[in-house]
Amino acid sequence: CRFSQMLHPIFEEASNVIKEEYPDKNQVVFARVDCDQHSDIAQRYRISKYPTLKLFRNGMMMKREYRGQRSVTAIADYIRQQKSNPIREVQDLEEISSLDRSRRNIIGYFEQKDSDNYRTFERVANILHDDCVFLSAFGAISKAERFSGDNVIYKPPGENAPDMVYLGSLTNFDLIYAWTQDKCVPLVREITFENGEELTEEGLPFLILFHMKDDLESLEKFQQEVARQLIGEKGTINFLHADCDKFRHPLLHIQKTPADCPVIAIDSFRHMYVFPDFSDLSIPGKLKQFVLDLHSGKLHREFHHGPDPTDVAPGQPIQDLASSPPESSFQKLAPSEHRYTLLREKDEL
Repeated sequence: CRFSQMLHPIFEEASNVIKEEYPDKNQVVFARVDCDQHSDIAQRYRISKYPTLKLFRNGMMMKREYRGQRSVTAIADYIRQQKSNPIREVQDLEEISSLDRSRRNIIGYFEQKDSDNYRTFERVANILHDDCVFLSAFGAISKAERFSGDNVIYKPPGENAPDMVYLGSLTNFDLIYAWTQDKCVPLVREITFENGEELTEEGLPFLILFHMKDDLESLEKFQQEVARQLIGEKGTINFLHADCDKFRHPLLHIQKTPADCPVIAIDSFRHMYVFPDFSDLSIPGKLKQFVLDLHSGKLHREFHHGPDPTDVAPGQPIQDLASSPPESSFQKLAPSEHRYTLLREKDEL
């Protein structure tokens, strides 16, 4: 791979720079994998393009891979940034009242910093700091919030949104990580040019609401119905929303334009299926059946052979992409030096 050969000496030099700054080998480890020789590792971490730079923390692969400039300076700066403390220490509880409530905030109140409780909190923050703002308070400053011991709370977006308290063990990493991830990562996420490839790499099909940027009513209705009908499908499909103006190309795959929005569709990475009518969204079970028909293969079957004889097709088959590789329409838009992209469309917008 020509690009891998080009990166190899840059990657090695960056590792030497970082080694000088962090001589303790447990602080930062640079490693490389030959995916021809170790295809099992490549498959485990869904490596499909080369070279790929992945970050691991505490043995866990971070969902955001490195996509910055391929230079010694840029890679070393990235590592320095990753080594910075993701938790802001609060010096006065008055600071809590002035938090940016458009963000998701996780606040830990601890008796002391040198404790297992705080170390676990720090591990979680290191992994999820891109999704939430993490803050902490210690000792006398935090005492008013520690009436029953060390405490972690979540302040959701919105000035009047009520706080949520973590009730599990503060030393159980798996429990507090799962709780925090649930709070920090929205059920319905926005897909953008910047995160399209990242979302594709999670390996799950997309259920997407295409809506105009200022059409918040449709988005709220979609979020409500996803939470009501599809919470049990979390982990089998990604729930997303996209700006119709920015993502005209995926709309063209289903013969739609921004004038048709709001539109709901599934991108299975092989085909795109259209939910029949946005106004049907509030019909009990309708959206869930659409997703179940994807999992059962019904949408795929009807895509190729038309509606079942006794059925009305829940997804409108538009275009056969079987001759294309299994790649999301959004992944094709993501910046990459290893594949043809449609960045010209982004530039025109």
